[in-house]
Amino acid sequence: MIDHFHGKTAVLTGAGSGFGLECARIGARLGMNLVLVDVQQDALDAGAAEMQAAGCQVLARRVDVSNAAQMEQLAADVQQRFGAPHLVFNNAGVGAGGLVWENSVKDWEWVLGVNLWGVIHGVRLFTPMMLAAARADPQWRGHIVNTASMAGLLAPPNMGIYNVSKHAVVSLTETLYQDLALVTDQVGASVLCPFFVATGINDSQRNRPGELAASKPTQSQLIGQAMIGKAVTSGKVTAAEVAQKVFDAAAANRFYIYSHPKAIGSVQTRLEDILQARNPTDPFADKPELGAQLRTALRAA
Repeated sequence: MIDHFHGKTAVLTGAGSGFGLECARIGARLGMNLVLVDVQQDALDAGAAEMQAAGCQVLARRVDVSNAAQMEQLAADVQQRFGAPHLVFNNAGVGAGGLVWENSVKDWEWVLGVNLWGVIHGVRLFTPMMLAAARADPQWRGHIVNTASMAGLLAPPNMGIYNVSKHAVVSLTETLYQDLALVTDQVGASVLCPFFVATGINDSQRNRPGELAASKPTQSQLIGQAMIGKAVTSGKVTAAEVAQKVFDAAAANRFYIYSHPKAIGSVQTRLEDILQARNPTDPFADKPELGAQLRTALRAA
């Protein structure tokens, strides 16, 4: 959808680490104006300094993406500084696990606030700006990329709160794609569904706000965090490689972005479960020892 990036503007949430930071680095190499958004001030400052040293025009804002007023102020600042952004990467996210009934109200508010409401705010605020720019200039092109997860296409156990947030992002983005297609050919959308990639999300509790502080973790939550941490740190695909896929998709107007295409086999199994109205397939069918280990640990808790 975006034919070239030089001189264009990108809004990147979660820009202090992981996919957001790596997308900022690509944007800097391509000569983009960068709007860097993160809730962690030191990481945001470091990213902004790096991109400015690379010669970029940078607008850095500490924003809690779950907060409507803060996101509205961000959109106004972007409009004033650069005008409508050409690339919006609604990427900020947090991780949480455990048996789904053990999550507290504060857990739900925190995870859905960042993972879902952050994307909702990005879509509701920046899409109208992009559409207005498109109406004013037939040559104008823009693209919105929302970060979901393979957990938005599957339902792995012991991480239900995260799954719920990411399934919602997939649905939101698929609908956004269809809605945009009704009104314009100049603005596209993609959904990023990464598998296990080292991004820092497994340490996202570091930025959990005090008013939504976690209670003492349950055994299932500790087990889930340990398992996800092990999977993430052993991943062979880098955040930089995934960031390049984001830019490639924005350029090619490709909707689904996968970090691990081989993982799609599990999605096919899930869809066959649905089509055949059969009970959900054991997610550990290919790794029964892992399933047995998890069951034993949870039943002993």
